Amino acid sequence: MNPETVISVDNLAKRYVLGHAVPYTTLRDTLGQGARRLWSRLGGAPTVDSSREEFWALRDVNFSINRGEVVGIIGRNGAGKSTLLKVLSRITEPTRGRVGLRGRVASLLEVGTGFHPELTGRENIYLNGAILGMMRAEITRKFDEIVAFAEVERFLDTPVKHYSSGMYVRLAFAVAAHLEPEILIIDEVLAVGDSAFQKKCLGKIGEVARGEGRTVLFVSHNMGVVANLCSRALLLDAGRVVRDGPANQVVSAHISTNTKSAGAVEWPGTDASVTSERLRLVSARLLVAGQVTGDVPIDQEVTLEYEFEVRAGRGSVTSSIHLFDKQGVWVLCSGPASAELGPGFFRHQVRFPANFFNDGLYTLSLILLTNVTQIQVHKRDAISFSVFETGVGREEYGGIIHGCVRPVLPWQTGPVSPAPPHA
Repeated sequence: MNPETVISVDNLAKRYVLGHAVPYTTLRDTLGQGARRLWSRLGGAPTVDSSREEFWALRDVNFSINRGEVVGIIGRNGAGKSTLLKVLSRITEPTRGRVGLRGRVASLLEVGTGFHPELTGRENIYLNGAILGMMRAEITRKFDEIVAFAEVERFLDTPVKHYSSGMYVRLAFAVAAHLEPEILIIDEVLAVGDSAFQKKCLGKIGEVARGEGRTVLFVSHNMGVVANLCSRALLLDAGRVVRDGPANQVVSAHISTNTKSAGAVEWPGTDASVTSERLRLVSARLLVAGQVTGDVPIDQEVTLEYEFEVRAGRGSVTSSIHLFDKQGVWVLCSGPASAELGPGFFRHQVRFPANFFNDGLYTLSLILLTNVTQIQVHKRDAISFSVFETGVGREEYGGIIHGCVRPVLPWQTGPVSPAPPHA
């Protein structure tokens, strides 16, 4: 192992055997199953037990992490993230492969991990410290700092079984972060706490990694947090590491994969153009700093650029866009942009200023009309994109707040200009 490497994982795999409940069995079923098992043992054809199924939560996972790295582990639900952390924390044994750890490991995998419900908060602080291999004097030295961070002074001598889930998390995180483990492993558990405490925890994670040189593994579905907090990320899919690299690049790849079902950052892609007798919507794309992307920093200007063809006649053509959030709630529509156009190809741009959007996932639909009211072309969910925070406090920017548009930040519409012909 490299002297700087604190975690090494080689060909790691974890298998679970799933049992499928059988509604009921008759005497005939029981006798038949017994006969088939006996026949298999005597050398006959092996039997297949339909009530049991193998599931590989991890397959052939390989990576190494150096001292002081903050590594995000991301992926869809069921990708194997929590299983990987449990193996690294030595809560569960791998089916095959090897895990090498150098240093003390503190894990925060779910609410109440490592706590005894009958013991008080004070007693659990000392219990957790002992589990981590700390001497009592070391724990006592950090005790006041832990209690102050967790904000549970009033309930310190209350059994933790009476704590709320938020209090559990506050105390558990405070213990894990302050008792100086070399490796800190955190699952999505921080989502249980309130937003103020989450911000406090994320600041502490950064302090632990940058200021104290300890290693942090962090699982989260909040892509903005991963991109800002972590220098590196692992993307898991179906139990395998499918991407390993700089956090912002891995996050972008994950977002673009997840948004394909709702659209794409550049259209038409594989879709056919939307066409009517008079109009044809040719293409659309989302641009940040001149580059096509679906991963938008909250403090960057965003440009929607789309192209269409007037196929016949001359008259008024109106374009409009509609924006929806990830729940499908209609957030806004642009004011109609109209022009008298004859046959030809045209390009139109709509520019959204920096700090206009909240963080989250959005989809854009495009509409082309004639005579202002008659819809000719309507492309639903043509573009998908994700906006993530970049360290700017929410109180410092405007934009869409609770689904409303502030009129002081209107969008800007560029001129409708001829575009080059398309096939």
